[in-house]
Amino acid sequence: MDASLRNHLEFSNPWLLRGGLRESALQRLPSGYVPRALEPAFHDAVGQTRKAVVVIGPRQVGKSTLVWRELAAGRPALYLNAEEARVREWCTSPATFVGQAKAVLPEGGVLFLEEAQWLSDAGLFVKGVVDAHSGWTVVVTGSSSFHLAARTRESLAGRALRFQLWPLSLKELAPDAPTNLGHHARREKVLDRLLRVGGYPDAWSAERPQSVLAALVDALVIRDASDRFRIARPDAFRRLMQLVAGQVGDLVNNSEWASLLGISAPTVNEYTSLLEETHIVRLVRPFAEGRRVELTSTPKAYFIDLGLRNSLMGGFGPLDVRPDLGKLHENHVFLALHSEFPEPGGVRYWRTRSGAEVDFVVQPEPGRLVGVEVKAGPSRGVSRGARSFIDAYQPSEFWVVHGGDAAESPLGPTRVRFIPYVSLPEAIEGLRPADLGPIPPV
Repeated sequence: MDASLRNHLEFSNPWLLRGGLRESALQRLPSGYVPRALEPAFHDAVGQTRKAVVVIGPRQVGKSTLVWRELAAGRPALYLNAEEARVREWCTSPATFVGQAKAVLPEGGVLFLEEAQWLSDAGLFVKGVVDAHSGWTVVVTGSSSFHLAARTRESLAGRALRFQLWPLSLKELAPDAPTNLGHHARREKVLDRLLRVGGYPDAWSAERPQSVLAALVDALVIRDASDRFRIARPDAFRRLMQLVAGQVGDLVNNSEWASLLGISAPTVNEYTSLLEETHIVRLVRPFAEGRRVELTSTPKAYFIDLGLRNSLMGGFGPLDVRPDLGKLHENHVFLALHSEFPEPGGVRYWRTRSGAEVDFVVQPEPGRLVGVEVKAGPSRGVSRGARSFIDAYQPSEFWVVHGGDAAESPLGPTRVRFIPYVSLPEAIEGLRPADLGPIPPV
């Protein structure tokens, strides 16, 4: 290890010279830190020295904060930020890297590699470090699923535990179930803010979340799309984000978007894929079991964070005067379901060619089907679309998530549940198969 590299490491890891890793880690935590639901599973994973621990999620969602909170326990650690050219130069040959890094990181320590998607081949490099049997726990974070999910999934098969971190959820921000008036009021207040400013930690705690979110949009367009992915039309990319924001829950129409943006349909498809890879939107595919009357391919689009969506729309106003309240609630319910069923196809929608529709369909386990309908206000009825879906599939449960009270009424063999928004987290937790416990990391 040359003097230049050692100086760089000592600058970014001051505890190597004078100790105090715990204090340095605690200083990196925000004053209003909100504990994350995956912390217990993440803590257990970091205790394993034979595998890498990969944390993927949107930019600024709190991935690094999660790791620093773990490092505050005081285990020896080496921190590397792959956005820095000096780090990328070092992280090319795993064998050379491990041989040199052992001079500063003892066995049993934690190697924390941040923003690993900036490496030319993150998967192969991390695989090489793990296979070198260094005795370290290798913790990797990144904001691009293109590199850290698709590519590392093959390279790190059997060598990694993967976690996905999303913006703050209603359950994380208001963990107490709404079993009394106080907890119910707290949930309603938190839900109101979530629908307007979203769950990015910095935006959630900011006095002016609009400024935080506007800067995040600029970072996504200028730094990620333009600089890193080098797309040809960043202006069209931003306008595409605005189109998706205005059409949350609507059927995706690449040809229409291409015409509005002045670019080709394949380019729209490329940009939409990039929005998914960088955790800005998710495309929800239809649920279809081969019936001719069903849509089978056209997706719908939802945002991973409502604050980001509202920033693109320029709307942070009170909910009671918003014309898009239904879209906000629908997107929020999607996020709650998606956090529990994040795998591709975990959340789908159902629609016939004649227009009968169910907002979401999930299948918690084989043979168990649940349909979900979202209503902005109170509801006591079941829509024609819901009845058509129930007649066709006889799901075990059908939910109407709404702004009213809890209620239940059977419809044939299907248990129809009317679930208040504030009680949705507990309802979703109830979908987990009882004998499997918490959903494992992906």
